[in-house]
Amino acid sequence: MLSTMQDSPLLISRILHHGTTVHGDGEVITWTGDEPRHTPYAALAGRVAQLAAGLRELGITGDQRVGTFQWNNVEHMEAYLAVPSMGAVLHTINIRLFPEQVTYVVNHAEDHVVLVDATLLPLFAHVLPSCETVRHVVVVGADPHAELDFEPPSGVRVHHYEQLLEGRPTSFDWPELDERCAAAMCYTSGTTGNPKGVVYSHRSITLHSMQVGMTDAMGLEPGDLSLAIVPMFHAMSWGLPYAALTMGASLIMPDRFLQPEPLVEMISRLRPTKAAAVPTIWQGVLQHLDAAPADVSSLREVLVGGAACPPSLMRTFEERFGISIIHGWGMTETSPLGSIARPPATVSGEQRWAYRESQGRTTAGVQARIIGDDDEELPRDGKSVGEIQVRGPWVTGDYYDPHGLERAENAAKFHDGWLRTGDVGTISPDGYLRLTDRAKDVIKSGGEWISSVELENLVMANAAVSEAMVVGVPDEKWSERPLVAVVLREGAQASPEELRESLRGSIPDWQLPEHWTFIEEAPKTSVGKFDKKRLRQSHTEGTLTVHHLR
Repeated sequence: MLSTMQDSPLLISRILHHGTTVHGDGEVITWTGDEPRHTPYAALAGRVAQLAAGLRELGITGDQRVGTFQWNNVEHMEAYLAVPSMGAVLHTINIRLFPEQVTYVVNHAEDHVVLVDATLLPLFAHVLPSCETVRHVVVVGADPHAELDFEPPSGVRVHHYEQLLEGRPTSFDWPELDERCAAAMCYTSGTTGNPKGVVYSHRSITLHSMQVGMTDAMGLEPGDLSLAIVPMFHAMSWGLPYAALTMGASLIMPDRFLQPEPLVEMISRLRPTKAAAVPTIWQGVLQHLDAAPADVSSLREVLVGGAACPPSLMRTFEERFGISIIHGWGMTETSPLGSIARPPATVSGEQRWAYRESQGRTTAGVQARIIGDDDEELPRDGKSVGEIQVRGPWVTGDYYDPHGLERAENAAKFHDGWLRTGDVGTISPDGYLRLTDRAKDVIKSGGEWISSVELENLVMANAAVSEAMVVGVPDEKWSERPLVAVVLREGAQASPEELRESLRGSIPDWQLPEHWTFIEEAPKTSVGKFDKKRLRQSHTEGTLTVHHLR
């Protein structure tokens, strides 16, 4: 028996129309370092149409890829809407990848046009001669009446963004597309090997946007003002731009001003109610607030993801500022929303923290399971540890492989229709996911497992510690032992012996680390995660001063 429901495709153009009409009084606020630029949603529709018309003239007539090499700003939002709505594919390029990785993803995606922020033009110009398919570079944010100090390679034309839009119609005949066709693509950060391409459909983005806005996720609604710190080039800014437009919440785009001082100024001046960023951003914000107190009372909730958030940071923000840090989990492959750590309605007080400090329950539509070493599913008992595997309507089923050259390598990341996440953890009977490590980072010592994430969180609970990284290092007797790399807070002092002693009672004595090193700054990946590969390399090369305790 078939239903009687209409078969209306889920398309980005529908999000565009809904958000700019029903929620036309919402706005995108772009921070400039001086006076912010306000763009009402109602005004977006015309500029998005003009951008689509301009791209048509540059040869974007089908599903060609349009790359963006930009900060979070209203022009990037315009590309988010115009490119997929016209039937092309948006490719958000991670500006923090190594130059050879930028070249790789541009060529692998076969970008035809790339929108480049004027402040990033020197960076992109360095890789452009190696970009084989790029025919047009559109410079965003430059004075349209000034000459660009940029000589493109032969065969590449350069355009001013505003000139590309100028004089074009403010309406566009958006095509009726198959909701399953490609809308946008992101590449993983490429910490091992080349970055992998994940291609999102109109259907997956629309469903994901609805879920992001729901009360068990970010709970967006008209009247909310959300500070989108998470980059638009990283997992589609966690779906926040599309979700905000869908729900009628307004957005603050910080552009290139991502340091603690301007972020605190944005919060105190513009009064956002919600925000999203990786934990390291909030650690910097907290340190700035310690040195220069400011009014951040408008913020109610902050979504964090990308890395485990230290419980001490979560408690400090709640106790001092009344700001709830909500733990989320996901990855580029999951669009990225996979789970959100909201406690059950039946618990209160201190009991909430056992749930808040987990990665939470999977959102509606996403299924999760735990798989052991023998590829057998383990029980959801909160104790059995294995690899987390997920599936759902916004979880990728493969990686982009246009020429079939990576088929075997890509297939290894999937198992019977499930995505192998590479994360290790448990799932409780009531569905709460708790990650103990990445599969490649868990430390096996004397046949027993030590969670590097748990150790990092415990060390960072010490008032003297700003950041802590833990990796396994070779040990003749135990196979591996933990090495703790510590960044001390400014003006703080602590010895390895004192830090080790502070852990006693929180973990079994056999897990107490005997290898400690102090570093000035924790190495991080392009998306703000601890880069443990670089720390291991420094240890192997002997460039760390390691204190060995016995």
